[in-house]
Amino acid sequence: MKKLFIILGALLLACGLPLSASAANTTQFSDVPSTKHYAEAVYELAERTIIGGYPDGTFKPGNSITRGQAAAIISKLVKLDTKKVKNPGFKDVSTTNGYYNAIAAMAEKKIINGYGNGRFGPNDPITRAQMASILVKAFDLPRYSFNLSESPFKDVTRGNGHDPNILIIYKMAITTGTSSDTFSPNAPITRGQAAKMMKATEEAKAPIVTLRARDFGWSQFKSQSNEGTDPGLYEVVWSSEKYEKGIKDTIYLVPLKEGTGRFATAVDYGPNADKKHYRKYYVDSKEVNGQLKMTLEQTEDSLTTPANMNVEGKKQVKNVALSTIDGKKLSDNVPFTKCNLFYPTNCPEQIEMNADGSSRNIFIDIEKEGQYIATVRFVDGEEIRYGIEAEKHNPSFSYSIRSIEEIPTAELDMGTAYTIGKHVLPKGPEDIAEVTREPSTNVFKVVGKKEGAFTIKLPDHKKPQLYGVNVGVMKIGPIINTYIYEDIDTGM
Repeated sequence: MKKLFIILGALLLACGLPLSASAANTTQFSDVPSTKHYAEAVYELAERTIIGGYPDGTFKPGNSITRGQAAAIISKLVKLDTKKVKNPGFKDVSTTNGYYNAIAAMAEKKIINGYGNGRFGPNDPITRAQMASILVKAFDLPRYSFNLSESPFKDVTRGNGHDPNILIIYKMAITTGTSSDTFSPNAPITRGQAAKMMKATEEAKAPIVTLRARDFGWSQFKSQSNEGTDPGLYEVVWSSEKYEKGIKDTIYLVPLKEGTGRFATAVDYGPNADKKHYRKYYVDSKEVNGQLKMTLEQTEDSLTTPANMNVEGKKQVKNVALSTIDGKKLSDNVPFTKCNLFYPTNCPEQIEMNADGSSRNIFIDIEKEGQYIATVRFVDGEEIRYGIEAEKHNPSFSYSIRSIEEIPTAELDMGTAYTIGKHVLPKGPEDIAEVTREPSTNVFKVVGKKEGAFTIKLPDHKKPQLYGVNVGVMKIGPIINTYIYEDIDTGM
């Protein structure tokens, strides 16, 4: 009877269970002093009844841990259902094996594999490399991609097998090598080392937010953005559960520091994308009990977006008035910025404006979706109207902005160096624009009517590389922008 009790107790310990819950709360293993680097992990996991010691009051931290024991412990850590399992068919793991349920549950989730010859080797010591792969898969860690040149270990250089997972847990500071340039992937891992690695993995995983395409009813992610967010706030790691097809169906957001920002992702995008095809979030990262905690708040907000108005060649801008498309005045003096770049963000001072105070572009902020009329007043008294249209462009937080200068008529003088002969208009352009040509000249005049474009053909022209004349009209509300130019093959 005494021998049977000892065997039963040893089996419980091998499966990662303490002698009792109360023992776990009070036991101090005689061979795990608090000064050991793995002591904190050992005692915490023992208190949670994840691991246990031996009947003689020891933990034996230097003993190797088997593949079966690792399966039993980790399945408890990640709370796998080990009751309803499918037989994995390993010929050395019978249903009466003490590790069977844990091994079967882990195999079903594709966390562990056998050796390829039908065996699992439940009593074989687990290696450092095998433990790395099990931890990455069991805790669903971000699948970072690495170049072989990035490996700090001279024994982790193949780029396949366990190598990627070794580099992942190293990058996440879950473990280090056995020396500055070796990992010793084939060395067995000890009970003390295993406890420390498991606890470190839990802590590394805790702040990470994982998004899965299937949770949104999608097959994959096609885009992501963090516009306007400090790039040091969080890291985005794309991954795929269907590696052979290269489908990106998982996104990991790894917080790096405290702060707020934004994140958006989509399976489709554009102004017509509905809520089924994208997600937008406000991101908040805070330190709680010494650890970063990230939360996502879904939103449909679009943020203030700068609208560009090209004023190149004009005098210095005095002020800008803004109204709705139907003429309702919003402001007679809208704040604006100047820049010789197309987008104003962080415009360097040396190219903000020209020496005379003029600039290539000015920008005003648009806060809401819709159409607007901006009246730009210059210091010489001239006024020019611009049509501005702001549309949602999901999943972007910024509006899609279109702005046009009011140019109701346009003229093209093709000169007298070449004979262009007669011109031929396509059918129906009179709805888009009225085209006239002064008799016996190469001068065209256009009056815009509605949005559209067409080409005037010149079948008898003698001008090299000339295809014809392009005419176009852009329209936002009552603002019409008309243009006309030669269609010439530049050879580019």
